[in-house]
Amino acid sequence: MRSLSVIWAVFVKDLRVEWRSRETLAPMCVFGLLVVFLFNFAFETAHEETLRLLPGLLWIAFAFSGILAFNRSFAAERENACLEGMLLAPIDPSAIFVGKLLANLVFLGVTEAVIVFASAVWYNFSFLPSLGAFALILFFGTLGYVALGTIFGGVAANTRMREVMLPVLQFPVAFWVLILGTDATSDALRGAARGDVARGVFRVAGVSLIFAVVSFLLFEYVLEE
Repeated sequence: MRSLSVIWAVFVKDLRVEWRSRETLAPMCVFGLLVVFLFNFAFETAHEETLRLLPGLLWIAFAFSGILAFNRSFAAERENACLEGMLLAPIDPSAIFVGKLLANLVFLGVTEAVIVFASAVWYNFSFLPSLGAFALILFFGTLGYVALGTIFGGVAANTRMREVMLPVLQFPVAFWVLILGTDATSDALRGAARGDVARGVFRVAGVSLIFAVVSFLLFEYVLEE
């Protein structure tokens, strides 16, 4: 019960800080919209071309928008040695990770909803026929990506060039989530066979859950370093 209280406290604190500052969610949405808007001029909006390029475009927008959230995740704790104070408290450090993960999951989830809506409007594409499978792929892929972003955000927070170090550290590992997410999204959007779509969902879910569990277990040691 104590860990649940810590998770809730960290989660609510991050949401309240964002509500007061507007420094994370708004830039994420604007950046994601800019990526989708600029790519609109890079290729024709024919249906076949959209089906081929839209999955990659979406995950590129999700990935780079998430970097903004992960960079800000530990920004407040870096000031006045707040992170050290949290570590000295008699709490499980893993609870801090879960609270941060949930907050980043909310931020990136809202951003993804905005990006998907904008993509549907600008590219005249309907996600409704494959909405169920697409939502599952998006959830599991986002979970794995956010778990990696949260733990690498903690690593980068202790470096001088944290804005540069975070993507350098994260993208080589998150590569598998992004690639599998793109492939599964492509199968779902083009209406592939149910078996192919299901296999894509299971692959994304499996890799993401592994990354989430490993990140959860390693977070304590990351903070100690």
